[in-house]
Amino acid sequence: MGTDSPRVSASTVTVRIFGSLRPLRTARGLPHTLSVEVPQGGIAACDLAVSLGLPPARIEGVFVNHVVHGNGVHVSPGDRVAFVPFDTPGPHRVFLGLYDAGREECDAAQGGPDANG
Repeated sequence: MGTDSPRVSASTVTVRIFGSLRPLRTARGLPHTLSVEVPQGGIAACDLAVSLGLPPARIEGVFVNHVVHGNGVHVSPGDRVAFVPFDTPGPHRVFLGLYDAGREECDAAQGGPDANG
């Protein structure tokens, strides 16, 4: 890890925020790379996003340990997380797997109204 990497403990995740989501934090003087405490049992990425002041509706994909998912993916302590917005350029969306990840629903991943079909 480089010198800008936050220290990771057993109950934290490393979070990076990309694209048009970055200014939402930097405008408030907040970092775009940080270490965040999470419950021992983990948390849904969309709930983590909300706790960081990021609107889940603007997140197309969440990378967890270098694998792309929708914003309902479960995040556990020790994970490395990156939030990527919908406005990522077209070819990159397909190449990175964001196109399919953006179709996953946060409610379904959390057992919400659409989870049981």
